[in-house]
Amino acid sequence: MTTLSFFVGVVGNIISVLLFLSPAGTFWRIVKNRSTEEFESLPYICTLLNSALWTYYGVIKPGSILVATVNGFGVMVEMIYVTLFLIFAPPTIRAKTGMIFGLLDVGFLGAAVLVTQLVVQGEMRINVLGFLCAGLNIVMYGSPLAAMKTVVTTKSVEYMPFLLSFFVFLNGAIWTFYAVLVQDYFLMVPNGIGFLLGIAQLLLYAIYSRKPDKSSITSSSDLVDQSDEWQRQPLIIPSSSSTSNIDEKCEV
Repeated sequence: MTTLSFFVGVVGNIISVLLFLSPAGTFWRIVKNRSTEEFESLPYICTLLNSALWTYYGVIKPGSILVATVNGFGVMVEMIYVTLFLIFAPPTIRAKTGMIFGLLDVGFLGAAVLVTQLVVQGEMRINVLGFLCAGLNIVMYGSPLAAMKTVVTTKSVEYMPFLLSFFVFLNGAIWTFYAVLVQDYFLMVPNGIGFLLGIAQLLLYAIYSRKPDKSSITSSSDLVDQSDEWQRQPLIIPSSSSTSNIDEKCEV
């Protein structure tokens, strides 16, 4: 059983890494254009917080090294995203981003670490942090509901790219399986919810996916890049720990 859970966790790590890297195209565009355009920083700030908390959880809970490693990778990736956003955002957006980053990723994260280190001990520390991580991940997993509503309303999957939905589904599935094997309910509950929402997204994609009517396209400038546009929606990639054991508004 230990060997199986380790193998499943390694597969989950690979999927989670792909999920963390999925916004790379967006940030390549930001660097190339030297502008954040209309993209929002909040999804990346929230994902950074989520990944940091799950890394801490994986460190203090025995046998959770796979949770710590993949979310530690997520922390590094999200730090790069947030840094690039701070570099290329307009002054007012940069100030807002810095303020939110300080409030959530410095203030809230620091308070969570201090409270769990100084106020609670032993198994209670793990439980308190697990509840906090699971709750944040449930919120993050629920964030795509806005995009799903848009799909139903417009009868189009323009704002819900297939690959991102597919990786969310895989991430939730593999980490739910892992959580069952290791009997970690803090991982099981949010990832189970993510798995079900992933299925719902894929079903919506199957129902509403269709080729655009050429007669309705007036010019190439009218076409919208799907992945970029969806990342402007209130969505966020769940951390691989709750998702795992990942871009998007806070939107785990």
